[in-house]
Amino acid sequence: MINTTKKNGIRVQPIKNGTVIDHIQAGQALNVLKILDIPGTSQGTVSILINAPGKGVRKDVVKIEGRELESKEVDKISLIAPNATINIIRDFDVVQKQRVKIPKFIEEFVRCINPNCISNSREPIISKFYVTNNMPGNIYLRCKYCEKTIDENIADYLH
Repeated sequence: MINTTKKNGIRVQPIKNGTVIDHIQAGQALNVLKILDIPGTSQGTVSILINAPGKGVRKDVVKIEGRELESKEVDKISLIAPNATINIIRDFDVVQKQRVKIPKFIEEFVRCINPNCISNSREPIISKFYVTNNMPGNIYLRCKYCEKTIDENIADYLH
């Protein structure tokens, strides 16, 4: 493989096929790895840049060789990295680039902050949340059942 040096001095190893998640808010890369169950599900190389220089701000970048993300995974990432871009790489070229979109409604993959919520009981109910403020950096999730709001550390409630 070929090493490339970007003009800002960061050395990165290109991947032949896989996904690059760029523009992750600095400090959130490890939460992205947790969401994607890495290293548990990864067969290829995973590269992480933490607190790398970006356009006026610091950012994290995650590169996953041999894996393209599912839409549910992208939705999870959007909750902790609302400015992220997902780049699909095939044969060393970016074939698709998209910004994450914050969903207005989320089902199943967020656990309610309220331990007494019916969604946390043994009832056969899946969790459901409204995204009440989707301005980047200020994402709030309101439970459909108990109306409790998750307004910080959203990554702690993802499963």
